Amino acid sequence: MMFLAFVAVTLVITYFSAKKATGSTAYFAAGRSIKGWQNGLAVAGDYMSAASFLGISGAICMFGYDGFMYSVGFLVAYLTVLLLVAEPLRNAGKYTMADLLAYRLNQRPVRAMASLSTLTVSTFYMIAQMIGAGGIIKVLIGIEFVPAVIGVGVLMLVYVVFGGMLATTWVQIIKAILLMAGAFALSWMVLARSDYSLTQFFTSVSQADYAGSREAINLLTPGLQYGVTAANQWGNWDFISLALGLVLGTAGLPHILVRFYTVPDAKTARVSVVWATAIIGVFYILTTFFGFGAATILSLDQLPLAASGKPDGNMVAPILAEVLGGEMFFAFISAVAFATILAVVAGLTMSASTSFAHDFYTNVIHSGKEKTQGEEVRVARITAFVVGAVSIFLAIKLRSLNVAFLVGLAFAVAASANLPVILFSVFWKRFNTTGAVMGLVVGLASSIILIVISPSVMDPVAGKALITGDPIFPLKNPGIVSIPLGFLGAILGTLLSKRDLVAESKFAELSVRAETGLGAEKASSH
Repeated sequence: MMFLAFVAVTLVITYFSAKKATGSTAYFAAGRSIKGWQNGLAVAGDYMSAASFLGISGAICMFGYDGFMYSVGFLVAYLTVLLLVAEPLRNAGKYTMADLLAYRLNQRPVRAMASLSTLTVSTFYMIAQMIGAGGIIKVLIGIEFVPAVIGVGVLMLVYVVFGGMLATTWVQIIKAILLMAGAFALSWMVLARSDYSLTQFFTSVSQADYAGSREAINLLTPGLQYGVTAANQWGNWDFISLALGLVLGTAGLPHILVRFYTVPDAKTARVSVVWATAIIGVFYILTTFFGFGAATILSLDQLPLAASGKPDGNMVAPILAEVLGGEMFFAFISAVAFATILAVVAGLTMSASTSFAHDFYTNVIHSGKEKTQGEEVRVARITAFVVGAVSIFLAIKLRSLNVAFLVGLAFAVAASANLPVILFSVFWKRFNTTGAVMGLVVGLASSIILIVISPSVMDPVAGKALITGDPIFPLKNPGIVSIPLGFLGAILGTLLSKRDLVAESKFAELSVRAETGLGAEKASSH
């Protein structure tokens, strides 16, 4: 009933949003009418994915301190967004990240590469989310994998195709409120087991024995996942690489960046980032309680087994909810997990379809002009169908594989390809079109290549990974190499090419607009 209630409410919102989603600004940017606190909740909703709610709580339960570092990384990442990206992006852009890049550079090559990078990040991230959705929904409510993935995909397309950014935003807001309510309630129940004493709680965590199902370990000790072991000599470097990808990748994620175009001005964009940072901060602190709490309350025998035959930590939050709050609370947390998945894939589809329609179709193919009124929105809706269909197909085909590396790839591409060109466009006068294209190409290519030859994709044991063989690159996370390569590609591309005096002459104009909002896109009436 809770699943159906959530779907019914969001479909009603989509129905009313569809009446307002006429015209490009209304469809792509919700008419720039979203308030700061609303956008803060929506940004938080976009960011707090199933990987955060289910994956991080599981990582903390199984790996303790190392799992908690995911929470720290996701939170600190928003400082980068707040300090460097949010205001210039809102002031200098219109619908996509490429609007900022193309402000003083040659539009066609820059927009084409930025669109490719956006589609890559969004599609890979969405496939991982949908495979996770199929598995989780099967465990939670018993629907088989294939119909679950198709159902999520169809609902996602209804939100995006008919309701546009306005419907997608309100789905995110509802999901964020539900998620925070569930996280608070679950944390409160966990603390009740320790008589609301933090000292008693963390003492239990330092002697966690998973309800007596294994020997007690101190989960507050670093190195349980990323420490140097005989099997993995690169554990510490992998941790640093992961942290770099999380902290810098967030500022380049397309579905996060497009959120700043839904507010009326840069001041509201800053307010929304402050709201988002506060909400995200509280959420990740709460993951401490139900993640560590699960290790002291649940037995390993209560967890389902992953494909590797080991306990699957991804389900600790729903199972903990059932143990502490009964079937009703389990149903609520399951509905929250479902809403989380649905909202994130809708946001990803929205950013991918917007980038293709606005950057590639309108500005690269048709030189910035619509042949007929409303053509850009029609192309975006068709693109959403294609992206959705491809994602559903790939999610079903790749269902038996561990595709968690795709999430790392999305962050790595965002940090290695998107972030360098965003920063150089705003802060480096000499930066030119060749530098932007080189930065995007090198960042994108190096991330993909390093992932393909890493232990995430290659394993000497047949059937354990996509490719059978010894990994060529030793780290699972490519960021420590691919991020510097992305910056280096942008720098060398600029310095080794002819100076672009037109682009340099527009630098002062861009700086004034980025810092003050003078000439920025305004809100429109529906």
